[in-house]
Amino acid sequence: MKNNILKSYFYWTYSRGSFHYDVMVTLILAFIFITPRLWDYGDKPPRIGGPAQPIQVQGDGVKGLILTVPASEVAMPAEVSDFNMRRALKRAMQPVTGDAVTISRWELTRDASGNPVAWKVWAHH
Repeated sequence: MKNNILKSYFYWTYSRGSFHYDVMVTLILAFIFITPRLWDYGDKPPRIGGPAQPIQVQGDGVKGLILTVPASEVAMPAEVSDFNMRRALKRAMQPVTGDAVTISRWELTRDASGNPVAWKVWAHH
């Protein structure tokens, strides 16, 4: 009995408007709308216009990069943790470095009034 039900779900043999048809449609819609919140598929909308201020890149003398990212380009996470900061900095640097960069460390530079100016990020491929 269970084998027949599974087979009929797999081959979609139920007629439209039946209970089993509605269950399948509900499961498909739940998958479409719920999984993007639970799972990062890696797709990102294109960024139009690039950064408002340029990101400066220089070598660190070894095999890495030192990037200066304007503070206005980094969307600060609601919960500031090591993981969330790395992700926010990677998103801001992505137009310049792409996805294949690993962040070693970072520090925030401030002006004389204490306002954030830029993030200095050490990264490597």
